[in-house]
Amino acid sequence: MKTAHPAKTNAARLLDTLGIPYELRPYEVDPDDLTAISVARKIGLPPEQVFKTLVAHTNTGDHLFAVIPGDAELDLKKLAHAAGAKKAELASLKDVEPLTGYIRGGVTVMGAKKPFPAYADETIELFDQISVSAGQRGLQLILAPADYLRAAEATITDLTKGPAPA
Repeated sequence: MKTAHPAKTNAARLLDTLGIPYELRPYEVDPDDLTAISVARKIGLPPEQVFKTLVAHTNTGDHLFAVIPGDAELDLKKLAHAAGAKKAELASLKDVEPLTGYIRGGVTVMGAKKPFPAYADETIELFDQISVSAGQRGLQLILAPADYLRAAEATITDLTKGPAPA
């Protein structure tokens, strides 16, 4: 009996094009718990190694991606500062899919509908491997942080408020 391989996503195809090695790791989706902490538990990695991708916009109307550890909270002031804006706020959930082509729980910078600037939290460089969404719920990409940063064309900066309350 052959094991079914997860379908290639746009993000995986982009990595293939760039010659970047990665692993696709499927997991069971719980629509009531799409948190990165839950995903981390299911794929066997610590939450700080599983990065979630958030969509935000600045006061000037620019959209951007913030990529932060699964157990951290985004500091919108730090994101605005990194983007050279006065203010940033998270995009509303209803806007995420039209902007990115991805649904909540499956957002990734790579292969998004529009190439918004991406900012990755500086802790991304602490790991040999990180996990990010492959562009659909139930599928993660495991790859080296330097490869991810190159593929996502992300800027490294401090984006978090410190550990989120448990």
